Amino acid sequence: MKVLVPLKRVVDFNVNIRLKADGSGVDKTNVKMSMNPFDEIALEEAVRLKEAGKADEVIAVSIGVEKGQDILRTALACGADRAILVIAEEDVEPLNIAKILAAIVAEEKPELVLMGKQAIDNDCNQSGQMLAALLGWGQGTFASKIELADDAIQVTREVDAGLQTIKVNLPAIVTADLRLNTPRYATLPNIMKAKKKPLDITTPDKLGVEVRQRLTILETVEPPVRQPGIRVTSVAELVDRLKNEAGVL
Repeated sequence: MKVLVPLKRVVDFNVNIRLKADGSGVDKTNVKMSMNPFDEIALEEAVRLKEAGKADEVIAVSIGVEKGQDILRTALACGADRAILVIAEEDVEPLNIAKILAAIVAEEKPELVLMGKQAIDNDCNQSGQMLAALLGWGQGTFASKIELADDAIQVTREVDAGLQTIKVNLPAIVTADLRLNTPRYATLPNIMKAKKKPLDITTPDKLGVEVRQRLTILETVEPPVRQPGIRVTSVAELVDRLKNEAGVL
């Protein structure tokens, strides 16, 4: 079985982000970039499937700027067999991502696409669902556990009411949640070996996909600053403030 793992290059989650002066988005100048954490989890699960003998090949794919090769090399060091970089604009909309991935799926013909449930930069949570719709494949989102069985995959999903277990016939799309696994670190020997693994570079035009912007960011603002707490001298004062100032009573 061949597993395709889409990866996104985002601002590292440890970085305190800054907004551009014109409010058009996040300032990424001289900012550390890394692999989207949810995609790391998806990659780890794909590698574990290969190590368990349930997958034959793991292909990592990223869509974005040429510097995106860094996260693909990391993916190769963590166990992916080969990688594909699709050179595109820095901010690619979810629908364009889904169309590009659909074209790659048509070429590579994987039985399973494992991807993060969302990217931490835009929190769209759309690409996996859109890809499933374009391909006409079954999908299991927010997976906290997966088990392969014959021509199907059993997915335990995290939902508002608790856990839901569904069975999806292959080929399928599965999006990973936080509790699916704990990703491994790339070791130095594997980082050196990854340099010899194949990394192909292509473009949306070569894949026959027209990238068209449909969304426009009107404004980006920082969250309001949390006001400091205050001390009250009595229960009566507390009740009075909750009632007349906070309006919660």
